[in-house]
Amino acid sequence: MARHRGGGDLVHLLLMLLLAAALLLAPAAAETEAEVAPTAPAQGASEEPEAAAAQQQLLPRPLVIELPSAAASELGGGDGSGDEFPPEVRCASWRLAAEANNLEPWGAVPAECAAHVRDYVTGTAYRSDLELVARESAAYARAAPLGGDGRDAWVFDVDETLLSNLPYYADHGYGLELFDHHKFDEWVERGEAPAIPSSLKLYKEVRELGFKIFLLTGRSEGHQAVTVDNLKKQGFHDWDKLILRAAADRKKTATTYKSEKRKEMEAEGYRILGNSGDQWSDLLGSSMSARSFKLPNPMYYIP
Repeated sequence: MARHRGGGDLVHLLLMLLLAAALLLAPAAAETEAEVAPTAPAQGASEEPEAAAAQQQLLPRPLVIELPSAAASELGGGDGSGDEFPPEVRCASWRLAAEANNLEPWGAVPAECAAHVRDYVTGTAYRSDLELVARESAAYARAAPLGGDGRDAWVFDVDETLLSNLPYYADHGYGLELFDHHKFDEWVERGEAPAIPSSLKLYKEVRELGFKIFLLTGRSEGHQAVTVDNLKKQGFHDWDKLILRAAADRKKTATTYKSEKRKEMEAEGYRILGNSGDQWSDLLGSSMSARSFKLPNPMYYIP
């Protein structure tokens, strides 16, 4: 009797194990069937494959980062010649190098950059750059510690600093043509150069703050009368001295000529706290000011 009951228990145990195994295998089989059999779309849902794929959201797409070296190689090999960059980028780099005084002395705007320079000086970017220089200059002037003895001076260049010659350069390729002294002198004699608005505002504020104002220009003394008239018509008044190139200064570089004139100011007891010019030769050399402010000018270079 005992042996019979033991055999029944064993059979019962085997049946229970088979049932448990069947229950465990059922989800896997159903999952496999789901993968094989297509799922019917819900009523009203889009049946397009792209929409179905978007709903599944199985895995994120891999992130691909394009390195600069790869982009440069696609553009042209990146051999350092600059040819791998489009002309607009090369010309923007050329203009930056010109403003930073990183170029060799140059006589005219590169032919491929003529349109770039034209668009710059006739567009909003040039006006914005001029206004930024004027704002920074005014902020410095307001904070400068004046001596109170009437000996604190600010030096201004004239052409492309106070007066604009853009009407002249519009007829001469915005710097594409080599500079012609005779043609430019004819333009100066017309006395029609307009004021640079941001510079006029700065000029008036510097004067009201109590600075002595010296206008130091490369124009010749023969243009004194027309220059005075042009400046006054455009709103520039009450400067302390207008200095023009004498016959003895004609063979000097602008850097030498202007350095000598600033040295004379210092010899007279003036402290040059500010200096505004569009050329590095307006600002560099000797007897430099405490702060110098370079206005943009990609149209010509004066050593």
